[in-house]
Amino acid sequence: MSSFSENGHAGEADLLRAEAYGAIDEAISALGLARSLVKKGRTKEIILQAQRSLRVIGEEIATEITENKSFAFPLDSIVEGTVDSLERIIDELEAEIEMPQAFVVPGKNLGSAALDLSRSMLRRAERRVTSLNGTGELKNEFLLSYLNRLADLIFVFARYEEK
Repeated sequence: MSSFSENGHAGEADLLRAEAYGAIDEAISALGLARSLVKKGRTKEIILQAQRSLRVIGEEIATEITENKSFAFPLDSIVEGTVDSLERIIDELEAEIEMPQAFVVPGKNLGSAALDLSRSMLRRAERRVTSLNGTGELKNEFLLSYLNRLADLIFVFARYEEK
């Protein structure tokens, strides 16, 4: 059930919700492109997991808080442990490669370029979800942390693919 004003127009929260789940959908698609172009199996596997998690996030964001109880999937599927697992992967990868000390110009190879594009789309999704959060319409407190850490992980994966 959407919140519409008396004149039938969507309210601010509805518009922000649509922007947020639209940005999530764009990021899922960009990650699919990246997954098809990267060479390392571990990268492909984790990207696929991230795409699935982002789909759940998009479904949660697309639904008003009052409707969340009707979903068949657990809305708290992104939890603190999920964010912690991204942190562990980042730490493992950073131990394997030398991270750049200056600005990175994307495009060293197709896989890393697609990952960098995906990362920038995740950052847009993070900004849109932050705006939605400002309306009090975000139920799961870990979604913003997850999006932030996932974007960081994708940056590290891009450097890993360049190795």
